[in-house]
Amino acid sequence: MAADTEPADDALNRRVIASDRSAFDVLVARHEARLRGFLRKLCGNAATADDLAQETFVRAWQRCRQFDGSASDASYPAWLVRIGWRLFLDMERHEHHLRRKHEQSAEPFDAIDPNPGTRIDVLAALATLPSRERACILLCDVEGWSHTEAAKLLDLPLGTLKSIIPRARDILRRRLTLASETPR
Repeated sequence: MAADTEPADDALNRRVIASDRSAFDVLVARHEARLRGFLRKLCGNAATADDLAQETFVRAWQRCRQFDGSASDASYPAWLVRIGWRLFLDMERHEHHLRRKHEQSAEPFDAIDPNPGTRIDVLAALATLPSRERACILLCDVEGWSHTEAAKLLDLPLGTLKSIIPRARDILRRRLTLASETPR
């Protein structure tokens, strides 16, 4: 088929809206190399770029109704690149968030007091808490999760988690005070 008789991207996308997989296959074949090239240069890692390209096409299929080929500045490849760019930014934010959590949790008790005795006291005091209270303190105060995130992880109402944290902190404070006053 000659290039000037091939269906336009917006015409193919209208067929995709009607669940025409073959039309989508044509769009993927037409734009995949360019998208992957952009993402590979952006990521510097072919495997990550390929994953992002794959996810970009999944999103394009899922959101095919959002493409507006009638706009004067709209092109299907630009739409794909915007999707890929947003996915890249989401991935970077997620990786940054994970790095920050990892850095915060690497050796959290050493930051409290480098004294090994104090660290042992903190761990011992934590061990005496009931598991739910201990999990709340560990997730929020040690691992750096937000109250909302921790409540979801522990399947607790947010208000319950917010009431557990101060009580657990108070118990820990009292136990650590007793431990520091007890001669070794």
